[in-house]
Amino acid sequence: MAERWKPAFAIQASLALHAAAVIVVIAWPHLWPWVLAVIFVDHMILTAAGLWPRSKLLGPNWTHLPPQAAANGSVAITIDDGPDPAVTPQVLDLLDRHSAKATFFCIGELVERHSLLAREIIRRGHSIENHSQHHLHRFSVLGPGGMRAEVARAQEVIEAVTGQRPEFFRAPAGLRSPFLEPVLVRSGLRLASWTRRGFDTVNPDPAVVYNRLTTGLAGGDILLLHDGHAAQTPSGVPVILEVLPRVLEAIAAARLTPVTLRSVLT
Repeated sequence: MAERWKPAFAIQASLALHAAAVIVVIAWPHLWPWVLAVIFVDHMILTAAGLWPRSKLLGPNWTHLPPQAAANGSVAITIDDGPDPAVTPQVLDLLDRHSAKATFFCIGELVERHSLLAREIIRRGHSIENHSQHHLHRFSVLGPGGMRAEVARAQEVIEAVTGQRPEFFRAPAGLRSPFLEPVLVRSGLRLASWTRRGFDTVNPDPAVVYNRLTTGLAGGDILLLHDGHAAQTPSGVPVILEVLPRVLEAIAAARLTPVTLRSVLT
């Protein structure tokens, strides 16, 4: 049975504010400009929360691993926007060389298109989680029905192809709205963002990406890289292929262990 959605405090406060606004306008009609201004500010706060990927104002959001996993020295490498037949196999080989496990947030339509590669990710001991069906740039402004369709279809596709039902969801670009959390709850999904990201889809400099990912590296961190939509170095190499070996070496040097997100679920 799907868990029942419990609105976050910010959502509850917004709903209460709207109810109070109706009462105020009915009782004191001349105050409607002030009421409208307050409602506008409320909407701006909720919008800003959705545009801040690591925000927890709209609901639970994994920005770090649970405390016990952090204390055990676990870190999570998460890899978005694949699977990509030109890049993902090389990423898998790099992970194998370091005996590291990773979480791949995959796009549903790409899992359908590259089903053998998706199954290979699972066969090598990694996990595939839900990154929506089409990775729409307008995902955060979809209504409840649109978000539900994107999430549900990717759930169906990933489970059908890999035999594993996703436990986590990451919104395209990390952007969302108050409509997303109830959709995730009904689908049995947890929202996951990251502790730090390298911006490796737009920055072609591996050194900069590496420093962003490893400065202050500690147990419990969730790191974000991309095998799909990866930027390329001046020599034409996808940035992740230059950065990932160094990140894995830094993790080993810090005596940390790369794990999948679902492996630390309690």
